[in-house]
Amino acid sequence: MRTTTNPAGDDLVEAIQSWAQRIQAAHSPRAGEMFADMMLDTWCTTMSRIEDRTFVITGDIPAMWLRDSSAQVLPFLQFTDIGEVSDVLRGLVRQQWRCIALDPYANAFNAGNTGAHFDSDDLELHPGVWERKYEIDSLAFPVQLAHQLWRASDDPSHLDASVHEGCRSIVALWRREQDHENRSTYRHVRPADPQDTLDRNGLGSPVGVTGMTWSGFRPSDDACTFGYNIPAQLMAVMALRMIVEFCDVWQDSDLAAEATALSTEITAGIDEFGMVEGRYAYEVDGLGNRLCMDDANMPSLLSLPLTSDITDDDPRYVTTRRWILSPANPFFFEGSAAGGIGSPHTPDRYIWHIALAVQGLTGNMEEARSCLNLLLATDGDTGRMHEGFHADDPTQFTREWFSWANSMACALMMRIALSPQPGDRP
Repeated sequence: MRTTTNPAGDDLVEAIQSWAQRIQAAHSPRAGEMFADMMLDTWCTTMSRIEDRTFVITGDIPAMWLRDSSAQVLPFLQFTDIGEVSDVLRGLVRQQWRCIALDPYANAFNAGNTGAHFDSDDLELHPGVWERKYEIDSLAFPVQLAHQLWRASDDPSHLDASVHEGCRSIVALWRREQDHENRSTYRHVRPADPQDTLDRNGLGSPVGVTGMTWSGFRPSDDACTFGYNIPAQLMAVMALRMIVEFCDVWQDSDLAAEATALSTEITAGIDEFGMVEGRYAYEVDGLGNRLCMDDANMPSLLSLPLTSDITDDDPRYVTTRRWILSPANPFFFEGSAAGGIGSPHTPDRYIWHIALAVQGLTGNMEEARSCLNLLLATDGDTGRMHEGFHADDPTQFTREWFSWANSMACALMMRIALSPQPGDRP
């Protein structure tokens, strides 16, 4: 039994139960039951309030990832008319931008200046930082969440001075990392784990100047093979467009112009260096090397309609999607229990529940239902989603408590509940 750190009020419980009933009617009683259970588990056991801020752990790790925490609250954006939900989400925005101000190169943070670290030998660790792996998406996700909350609530009051200053720092950092070789001071060295140490004493493998902005690590927290991760580039372009929209609130035309110019340069770099035979590569270095694959973690190539301005009917996405959901993708696994995308972050032939949820959220309704069926059938008899599970045996899995995966499954259930049901009148 996990400790309740953020009790759910009556209005929220009632709203979740109402959605559970809709999901039961649209799919199955088990889906409705799991939805209610996973939503309340995320709300009650991963969140805690710190004054007017909200700290969100990943589940089985006592730290807050900027990426994970943004995705964990995705289904709760449907409930912003409930006071406690609005307060908690705005508190999370405050916490995220406080973290970005602390260290914009860090990916995961402590609830305070506790000095807890994944590895205390990492370089330049602030006592409030859990880990300092620089990932573009760790900055893009908080921008997206702030924008989603604004649009869901029609209230931009959370776009305060800390978000404004944070967006300035993000644009400056992404501009600096366009010339990583000559301008960046970032290094990542982990003496106890060479796989988590970037090449050339923490600088990373060589990259050319392309207009794109460099990243040391993928959304999986694995080191990039090549410094330009294409899904992250496309998410950065989306985040920069959102920053331009924020600038209307702040009346900051200078930041809007800088974000627009940077977005144009990154987009041009993707178009010139990031394409292979009409589809997106996963990583490139601008020197002629390209890595063709996809990884289950968001932002992924599969997730582009959710994490970028690329639409699901864009011909480049359609071609990319077909390729990555095939054996041509070295991390697409098929087994007797399921077929789907895994990751080099987990064992061979392990499929990720997040990737199945993303596949359902970006496909047609038939595919969405098929993916939800797989999610329900591969929980390993736990009633929860996991990180990865063996394609032939779902009882073999990693991370029994992984809140991000639970939330993505809930988002898929909500999509299905909102869709026209068989037998409905047109």
